[in-house]
Amino acid sequence: MDTLQNMRVFVRVVEAGSFTGAAQSLNSTTGAMSRAVSELEAHLRTRLLNRSTRRLALTTAGERYLKRSQQILADIDTAEEEASCAHECPTGALRMHSFASIGQHYVLPAISRYRALYPEVTVELNLSQRMPDLFEGSADVAVISASTLPNSDLVSLPLGTTFSILCASPAYVRTHSAPQKPADLAHHECLILHTPAFPPHEWVLDGPNGSETMEVNGPVHVNIAESLIVAIREGMGIGMVPLYAAISGLRDGTLVRVLPEYTLQKTNVYALYPSRKFIDAKTRTWVEFLRTHLPKVIARDEALLAEVARAGTADDDAEVPVGGSGGGDIATR
Repeated sequence: MDTLQNMRVFVRVVEAGSFTGAAQSLNSTTGAMSRAVSELEAHLRTRLLNRSTRRLALTTAGERYLKRSQQILADIDTAEEEASCAHECPTGALRMHSFASIGQHYVLPAISRYRALYPEVTVELNLSQRMPDLFEGSADVAVISASTLPNSDLVSLPLGTTFSILCASPAYVRTHSAPQKPADLAHHECLILHTPAFPPHEWVLDGPNGSETMEVNGPVHVNIAESLIVAIREGMGIGMVPLYAAISGLRDGTLVRVLPEYTLQKTNVYALYPSRKFIDAKTRTWVEFLRTHLPKVIARDEALLAEVARAGTADDDAEVPVGGSGGGDIATR
């Protein structure tokens, strides 16, 4: 027996004043209406309606049950309407997971721009270095970086590709000089960044001679790029920093790039979510926003890196002798 459907029939019979009227409004038959109410009464083991050939009358139990039924059915209709609206109007809490550095440099600024478009959406962002289990319901969307993704039932949307570079502090370079080739890293303090995507002690440098793999170790190990940058600025050594985390320091001069012809850890940035079926509006619009927004931001960072490199070349070219033919002072930065 479908109790909920029989409850709807009972309410409609009372509102219509007859089984015939209820049957017409529900596009059914009078017999089906009568059977539904009889099933409901048998289930409840109480009479809800007193029937005669000319009219129907609610019993005392029927009056109480009618009020409860009307409220229950109204609540169900409201719940269905809200759920349906969730697939049309971006509202409510959007729960997100992101790796920490990408979250700070890419996701949080994107959230600001997204909420300017959809102010009815609130955001709960969890930052960590672990891969989330979206099927356990802890988040609606994850933004991660990885060289490849393991096989899973998650929907993955590629958002762009980024990479890391080697950085040191100006003080470290003045004291220890900059490495001129990857093999020189063996004679430097190398700061280790632990990430879910790559072995921490293996640096694969892509450059003029193809890929060169260096086994590295050092006195400081961290798991967040921003902490690594602090260690680099303190002159502790050379570190491998994601481009998006390094740009600010390169531009203000607190970081300098070493082995500038090389890049490391090329990674893809993905948005992950559990299903394309019945995806709600806030998740759909957020994913679509990332699809258009994030590639532009990644391209901007690569352009800024090129701008920093050009500025450094211009500064180097400015270091030429000035004065007479007999020699003179050297113009320095």
